[in-house]
Amino acid sequence: MPTYTVTSSNIKLRTKQKEEIAKGITKVHNLVTGANTYFAQVIFNKSANNDHFMGGKKVKEPQLFLLGQIRAGRSKAVKKRLILNLRDTLKKKSKLDETQIWVYIIDLIPSQMIEYGAVLPKSGGETKWFKKLSPKLKKKLTSIEI
Repeated sequence: MPTYTVTSSNIKLRTKQKEEIAKGITKVHNLVTGANTYFAQVIFNKSANNDHFMGGKKVKEPQLFLLGQIRAGRSKAVKKRLILNLRDTLKKKSKLDETQIWVYIIDLIPSQMIEYGAVLPKSGGETKWFKKLSPKLKKKLTSIEI
């Protein structure tokens, strides 16, 4: 359901840091929204040297950008808690200053999303959705749940 893309600029994240960031993002999403952890995916990208500009000038200091695409239907309070907790996770795991961390959340209409081959339910409808999945897929999702 949520897809989080972490783009790093002027910083090399170690494999261990990526694992910790991915686990942290997944845990935050689960705790704040109640969605199962097997829905959260985290993808890492790195901007190439000389490909990041602000105000038309090359950025030289390290930056992390987190773009989260989540299902629509959550309150402003939940989304605020989500972005603040995500920022804090990135800060802790990267050791960057909060002024070097950017977090954006985009709401997507659940009926316009397919994951694991099935159209997604509205927020809160995960249990009913899960029950309709094949036994093989249920086993797979249960095995990656943290």
